[in-house]
Amino acid sequence: MTARHNNSRRNFLKLSTFTTGGFILGFNAFGAPKKNPAIIGDPSSGEMASFNSYLAIATDGTVTIYSPNPELGQNIKTSFPMIVAEELDADWTKVKVEQAALDTKKFDRQLTGGSGAVPHSWMRLRNAGATARAMLIAAAAAKWSVPATECTAENGFVLHKAGNKKAGYGELALDAANIPVPTNVTLKDRKDFKIIGTAVKNVENKNILTGKPMFGMDFYREGMLYAMLQRPPAFGTKIKSADTAAAKAMPGITAVVTFKNNIAVVGKSTWHIIKARKLLKIEYEKDGNIESSADHDRIFTDLLDNGKAEVKRKDGDVDAAFKNAAKVVKAEYECPFIAHSPMEPMNFFAHVKNDGTVELAGPSQTPQRAREAVSKLLNIPEEKITLELTRLGGGFGRRLKFDYVTEAAELSALIKAPVKVIWSKEDDMQGGSYRPAVRYRFEAALDSAGNLTGYKLRGAGINAGNTTREDNFPSGAVDNLLIESVEHQSPITTGAWRAPITNFLAFAEQSFIDEVAMAAGKDVVQFRLELLAKAKQQPVGAIKYNISRMEEVIKMAAEKSGWGKKKNVAQGFSVYFSHASYVAQVCEVVMKNGKPAVQKIYAVSDCGQVINSIGAEHQVMGGIVDGFGHAMYAKLTFKDGATEQKNYHNYRLIRIKEVPEIETHFVDNGMDPTGLGEPALPPTGGAVANAIFKATGKRLRKQPFIDDDLFKS
Repeated sequence: MTARHNNSRRNFLKLSTFTTGGFILGFNAFGAPKKNPAIIGDPSSGEMASFNSYLAIATDGTVTIYSPNPELGQNIKTSFPMIVAEELDADWTKVKVEQAALDTKKFDRQLTGGSGAVPHSWMRLRNAGATARAMLIAAAAAKWSVPATECTAENGFVLHKAGNKKAGYGELALDAANIPVPTNVTLKDRKDFKIIGTAVKNVENKNILTGKPMFGMDFYREGMLYAMLQRPPAFGTKIKSADTAAAKAMPGITAVVTFKNNIAVVGKSTWHIIKARKLLKIEYEKDGNIESSADHDRIFTDLLDNGKAEVKRKDGDVDAAFKNAAKVVKAEYECPFIAHSPMEPMNFFAHVKNDGTVELAGPSQTPQRAREAVSKLLNIPEEKITLELTRLGGGFGRRLKFDYVTEAAELSALIKAPVKVIWSKEDDMQGGSYRPAVRYRFEAALDSAGNLTGYKLRGAGINAGNTTREDNFPSGAVDNLLIESVEHQSPITTGAWRAPITNFLAFAEQSFIDEVAMAAGKDVVQFRLELLAKAKQQPVGAIKYNISRMEEVIKMAAEKSGWGKKKNVAQGFSVYFSHASYVAQVCEVVMKNGKPAVQKIYAVSDCGQVINSIGAEHQVMGGIVDGFGHAMYAKLTFKDGATEQKNYHNYRLIRIKEVPEIETHFVDNGMDPTGLGEPALPPTGGAVANAIFKATGKRLRKQPFIDDDLFKS
């Protein structure tokens, strides 16, 4: 499977809207805007027969498939129903897709994160569709008094070819729903797939493009209030005193409430609360460490030199390997804090009612955990709390946290009214949850023949937890290996950012492997293949990655890109394993006006069975744009505990004209699906940096690359 895409405005908009879950305000482009847009629940009408948690069929033949996981642009709301519809043998033109609300009795793992939704639900979804198909066939067989084994299903109909009989799913729905649910059903052979693996348009394309109310920012309940919180402007500070009189006196303001180091301004509209919040007069005082980026530079040095590190993996005799080495290669790589910066700011609706129940609604990657947190906070049983999921205008790990959900619930309880809490973009940039800053120190020992005999990695992170993935390549391919992690605890809040840790670690590892290969006098692609061959033939310790799958993407990427065969273009290579998938990339760089410019990126992905070919292409393309853009441009710096970047005017993101051509390929190995929402991002930074080195001779070891002298006038 192959696709080529240029960096046209149309393609960029397609990527940013459908891959990253772009935020569009709730209005109808083809009609008058709704005064109070609302997220509609189940619009199904007519007589419906429910077959299981995932699907129902109406008497008119319409199949409604419920997608339980949050949709943030990873295309899950299209891919999940495709799997069900495939096994159901449904007519896709008659399929409606609805977002299921949180229901832990009907569904499990109702979350979006870790690129695990499809791998986890693959067999569950197939069984759901196949079970309903078996029940429809049984109902038709009973109706016609023929053996069920003589009947087949096809495109929304049950057929008995020998008797020339045919019945639509709508005719059979009510009878079929009363058939005993079979415990064992036969799933389709992969060669018989008609929907899975094809290009299916996102089921919400029209709604997105016409501005239908779908996102949390669109959500409305009659009588609800709006709120914004003033949070401390710097990490490590707390409220000392506050004068809220002017804000309270503003028109449209119903309450000003202080809770948990925040001051909430509540009113009848966002306009009212934005104006009133500016009138708050708050004095803050120190509450713990107050750190600046200059402090972090010193902290990293201390951690790498003197920090008490945790040994994550140790194989062989590392000291002896370095003592006897013919050559030792050393390097350090560093990444900054970066923001998640989803287009849709954090927001959530909560109504803590007088009857002891709670209604929650909004965008969350972890709705079950959010509900659990609200239950614990308010001491209200979970079964009395409902949570409706809206589409997420981006997440990238930020919405794995639920601080904004508990804020809304606590505030609703305090003001005894339904309220929607909204963060501004500045709120999110200054007080959100960031990708942690990390610095890595690498050392490699080579013998006289250029063989890698020793490998050391120490990762130092600021609120990063384990900074390494100690069992990833090249672990298992090196006789003597030591991987350690050490951490500094900071008041700066951090959290998962798309492809946690590996989003930067892959760049550092893959760049360093290039350095080692060149020091050994070997082609960088061949060097990786030699290491994998050694891991296969003489493994050292545990091997937690699939060697053959990694070899396949490496070879295919080299072949598709014409590795080493092109003139007047510098090529850089990278390969990585994350979230159970394998992606190899080749970046091509040319010199323009004396500066390196990324011209094209080839990507070969092994994610097992591709569900939706166009969705898979967009996931890979989006991951590459995300990985390249953030490695090249993004950073957050701190001064006296506060972010120096407040909004997009001084927080640099990739621009349309900077998106390179992207060519995607997929390995078809017949395996069940593995993750795809994140795996294409980690290898990108390494491929780009290695290509820039080839073009300029300058090794980039610190992100963002744009800060390097190479790119300055």
